[in-house]
Amino acid sequence: MACVYYTAASLDGYVADEHASLQWLVTRDIDADGPFAIDPFLASVGALVMGADTYEWILTNHPGAWMYDQPSWVMTHRPQIVAADHPVQTFAGEATELFPTLRDAAGDRHVWVVGGGKVAAQFVGAGLVDEMIVSYAPCTLGAGSPVLPVRSEWELVATARNAAFVCAHWRKA
Repeated sequence: MACVYYTAASLDGYVADEHASLQWLVTRDIDADGPFAIDPFLASVGALVMGADTYEWILTNHPGAWMYDQPSWVMTHRPQIVAADHPVQTFAGEATELFPTLRDAAGDRHVWVVGGGKVAAQFVGAGLVDEMIVSYAPCTLGAGSPVLPVRSEWELVATARNAAFVCAHWRKA
């Protein structure tokens, strides 16, 4: 079991643009069977956590049933944002307080820190993230939400190309 921050970013290090949009990302092709693809990663995940902005983006762009089978948490002080039919729990506290619950829910599988960057920064800052996988899209945004707005040190494990993306797997140094 590892705690993994798995995300995508622009070449200049943003996960969302200045309008909290991911249109720059979702319009690009990626090989679902290629290196670092989401489906094989999801199969290794036992629990996931995200921030309110990420949840609200999912709610707007993927209406209907909750898209994940794994136990899911949203770190927010606004529990009312969660749709009534989504099996999602909210948590209004520190990453260190939530992590034991995530770890227990994940069992022998990974905890996925979905993001965004602020939530990932809390987990990284607390020393809870073991690995980070970032798929870099061939664009720059110039502004937006940083992929990881905290100082941290990483060791490169592997790289690969998936369609137009350059994917990098990092381990906590």
